[in-house]
Amino acid sequence: MQNKGKILIVDDNQDILFALNLLLKPHVEAVKVTTQPERTIHFVETFNPDVILLDMNFTKDADSGQEGLHWLKKIKEVDPDAVVIFITAYSDTEKAVQAIKAGAVDFIPKPWEKEKLLATVSSAIELRRSRTEVTHLKQQVEALESNRTFPDIIGESEPMHRIFDMVDKLKDTDANILILGENGTGKDLIANLLYCTSPRANHPFVHIDLGTIPEQLFESELFGHEKGAFTDAKREKKGRFEIASGGTLFLDEIGNLSLPMQAKMLTAIDKQQITRLGSTTPLDMDVRLICATNANVHDMVDRGEFRQDLLYRINTIELHIPPLRDRGRDIELLANYFLKRFARKYKKDIKSITSSAIRKLREYSWPGNVREFQHTIERAVILSSGYTISADDLILTPTNTRKAKVENLNLEDIERKAIEKALDRADGNMSQAAEILGISRYALYRKVDKMK
Repeated sequence: MQNKGKILIVDDNQDILFALNLLLKPHVEAVKVTTQPERTIHFVETFNPDVILLDMNFTKDADSGQEGLHWLKKIKEVDPDAVVIFITAYSDTEKAVQAIKAGAVDFIPKPWEKEKLLATVSSAIELRRSRTEVTHLKQQVEALESNRTFPDIIGESEPMHRIFDMVDKLKDTDANILILGENGTGKDLIANLLYCTSPRANHPFVHIDLGTIPEQLFESELFGHEKGAFTDAKREKKGRFEIASGGTLFLDEIGNLSLPMQAKMLTAIDKQQITRLGSTTPLDMDVRLICATNANVHDMVDRGEFRQDLLYRINTIELHIPPLRDRGRDIELLANYFLKRFARKYKKDIKSITSSAIRKLREYSWPGNVREFQHTIERAVILSSGYTISADDLILTPTNTRKAKVENLNLEDIERKAIEKALDRADGNMSQAAEILGISRYALYRKVDKMK
């Protein structure tokens, strides 16, 4: 039996505790003993034993075994994966079988055979390791299954073609990527596309939004913790780095990291190792990093708010996602895409979106980008009672938003607005409006007819 595993022994007989401690200590990492079964949960939460040796009968209940079964139930409530071995007299083997049905893994009779006891404890330690590994694999499978869908990214504009070309160039690489762009531009979709086209596509993709994690939970979320590492650490927890092992870790809103957290992140990346809270044993990691932020990290570096050495580690390649206002003809593509999706979702028989509605969408500056655009179309579908979405169905934020409205240089739109202003100034008189515009009345009639 190798030096491995931590053992907790719970028995009200001091001689039993002394003998087991003496026997096991040379063969395991650590041993703790207690004569008080009510202290069991405390040790489970703070010592985090791999195996618990638990007496079946204590002084309160000399021979029924119910007290041992009671503490087994309590242990399992705290740690469902706990590995418990009962200590029992030969005459209690029937009760020991009952205990195994209740969740114990084995029993050790009194008096015991030394070699058999060591073999039983060794097997129990391996079982604990296996259970821990199974839990880890389940988490990885969940991370993998949740990202199997190839992301729908709509775009035929020149800025989006440049993004797709860059993603294609990166498909055979393992380089760390930094995705920059305003809120709502779809940075998470591009991250998912990078993952789906990478050599790690059949391994986990783990997404964590750093902007939603309180600083005091940062280490626990990313690096994990041991049971008892802090007050609420009822059981061990693997961090996102461990779950993403062999795959891709997507750190969204990395610009929100404080400087102390940036230092911890840098250490983990440099050493390719993490250490769980409450542990001193480093764990090797193998992850590809994709990071994203809406902040200007280069300006943050200049202001001393973001570590330059960390920026060097995460931006082997930078991708700049264009805002929606710079994506031209993608507006109409996105409008029709979301129209079909939400008409299907809300069981509406809406067939199309009018040209005036498309024009209104193109004229708006979209400070919230694609996310705001999606909500706008969804709201229009919900409120519409006809077969088309018209301009009146589109509820947009007033243009005095934090983003200036983009100047519209479309000649047709400029001409339409000029005619509308001229007719308004002439109170609808076509001759006067034509004179204001400097064209003939017949030319004005033709233009107005074309606008219908």
